[in-house]
Amino acid sequence: MMINKFKAHPWHGISIGSEAPNILTAFIEIVPTDTIKYEIDKESGYLKVDRPQKFSNVVPNLYGFVPQTYCGEKTAEYARTKSGKDVEKGDGDPLDICILTQRTINHSDIILQAIPVGGFRMIDKGEADDKIIAILKGDEVYECWKDITDCAPAIINRLRHYFLTYKGIPNIGEKPTCEITHTYGREEAYEVIKRSQEDYRNKFLIDK
Repeated sequence: MMINKFKAHPWHGISIGSEAPNILTAFIEIVPTDTIKYEIDKESGYLKVDRPQKFSNVVPNLYGFVPQTYCGEKTAEYARTKSGKDVEKGDGDPLDICILTQRTINHSDIILQAIPVGGFRMIDKGEADDKIIAILKGDEVYECWKDITDCAPAIINRLRHYFLTYKGIPNIGEKPTCEITHTYGREEAYEVIKRSQEDYRNKFLIDK
């Protein structure tokens, strides 16, 4: 078949998985050894250079997105309700995900199976920009963690620090553009995932 001769677009051509939101497919854009921030090129599906990572700030865990999701109005509505903040809209990107594992994965542009345990409700310039936190399926050490409360506080704090500082430049006096209103558990993560799936269907699959 001709379809098998071409690489699927990581955002649109890969399934989120039949067991979502309990188990998700995740596409990895960045790994902890990267000093460059890569992100998916939405048109071509290839990874592209977004920018060099600033100073010593590098992502502490695997980082990417959940295919066939979109942060739109349903995601923003949930962020408004839960945070009490004036969230104007979703950020217009697929749902971000961080993967915890004790195994070293040295390169990105891969897919894996992940088990959500929670997330961060992040708001960036008035836009919903949730970060799902998940465990690599089959990880011998971390797979026993079922909810964000099972995770070591140092791991969660390290992730929080990264997302609150990765866009900033020290000593120039600019006000931070993003905030994490709170850390949430597995059930809220499931709801964010479901809403991002609905936003995706509304954006890309329903004829206007």
